[in-house]
Amino acid sequence: MARRLQRVGSSSGNDGCPTLYQLPGTDAYVVQGDRVTDPAELQQLDNLTKEEGAVVVPRALLANFGPREPVHQPVPISFDEFTSMFTTLKHSAWRLETRRRYASDEQTDTYAQFLTDGRVDWDLDDPWCRGRREQAALGKRFERVRILDEPPTVGQRYLLDNARRNTAVGEDIRILSRAKAEELRLPEEDFWVFDARVVGLLHFDDADEITGVELITTPSEVLRYLQAREAAWHHATPYDQA
Repeated sequence: MARRLQRVGSSSGNDGCPTLYQLPGTDAYVVQGDRVTDPAELQQLDNLTKEEGAVVVPRALLANFGPREPVHQPVPISFDEFTSMFTTLKHSAWRLETRRRYASDEQTDTYAQFLTDGRVDWDLDDPWCRGRREQAALGKRFERVRILDEPPTVGQRYLLDNARRNTAVGEDIRILSRAKAEELRLPEEDFWVFDARVVGLLHFDDADEITGVELITTPSEVLRYLQAREAAWHHATPYDQA
């Protein structure tokens, strides 16, 4: 049975168009407006599928009749979708690494070698390295700030050695002390910022295993992470000066 829409408001009077409707009992809205048909304009809409459409609405419609209170709705994405973002990005990817250990690191042969030898013989021709090198060759920037405790944990020292590998394939790795991060009130979260407009927030459990990735696109929320990026990058120093 079709759901009955509830008219919220119109920018052209009670019977005008565009019009905003709400699905009763939900936080979902339907917008009626003039359809965008220009192929050049449609091509600029990221990830618009054949099943989707786009309409033009005036700002006043959303400003006057849109929901007033912000509601955070987590948007989980799969690990495959997250991985694809590193090739579909247009110009930059930036990460803040805040954790004292990553359980996934400790399951690798390279971590075992680091515990034995204090360093790793990195394979710079493995699939990850080749992929990152190819993207960097296209002019895309990959940057990270890694938070270090004083003294660094074993996991953090492993990542400092790993920074040699990152740098060799085109990433810029910098470090920041935990004390400075706390002084700057940086979020205690691991996240990636893509093209300064989308955030991939990484979720971990108490065992330091990554459990999922949340996509954040709301401008006001993205801004908070961009502000953290600016502060962290300004105060961070090259990894080899740690």
